[in-house]
Amino acid sequence: MALILTLDRPERMNALSRELIERLGAAAREAATDPAVRAIVITGAGDKAFCAGADLKERQGLTRDQVREVVRLYRTEFGAIDHCPKPVVAAINGVALGGGLELALMADLRVASPRAMLGLPETSLGIIPGAGGTQKLPRVVGEAHAKEMILLGRRLTAMQALDWGLVNRVAAEGDSVVDEALSFIEPILKGAPIAQAAALEAIDAGLDADLATGMQLEVLAYERTLISDDRDEALRAFAEKREPKYTGK
Repeated sequence: MALILTLDRPERMNALSRELIERLGAAAREAATDPAVRAIVITGAGDKAFCAGADLKERQGLTRDQVREVVRLYRTEFGAIDHCPKPVVAAINGVALGGGLELALMADLRVASPRAMLGLPETSLGIIPGAGGTQKLPRVVGEAHAKEMILLGRRLTAMQALDWGLVNRVAAEGDSVVDEALSFIEPILKGAPIAQAAALEAIDAGLDADLATGMQLEVLAYERTLISDDRDEALRAFAEKREPKYTGK
């Protein structure tokens, strides 16, 4: 099944309070060890915002040390999403700004509503993206596009984000972005969990390594799939001309 996690603060444009950040991390950790969960979909409540970023009303009452603690929470709790062995897709149902876009960047795939607007406006507020945006965005859209978005505070429409490779798919006007995301990841839900987790690990680890190291990491990840029951099931299904039934073992 796909676990749907909904940021449920529509009255605050689903802004990231400390409590919400902690709950997201806890949910991701729980899903990571739940064999029934094949994928995670993160979306926002309502039709205006996926997540408008940090809860600035909450932030105004914090000392600098307290802000540092919240930024640390972004890294640990968003990290649980970033390093989740289950595929994660962000169903971006509206604006995704600042920490909201950084949350979406932690996902493996991104599907956007045609009304979505994406940006990292932090430098216009005298700070920089502090939840991974300066590192994740260049890896997704390239250095030049990332600098344009961050330094100019440029906001992209859904179709511009698709053109830049920031999102993988844009839902049709009037269609549910969550339904579109679920349709998009249907092959994942029917696929082999061990192979998917191994592929994610090899890709993510390889991005932080040179090519030779990445190739060795791929060998190690491949070995995990080679000794799995799912790999044997795939061979049986091929011989019997049927769809495989993967169990994640």
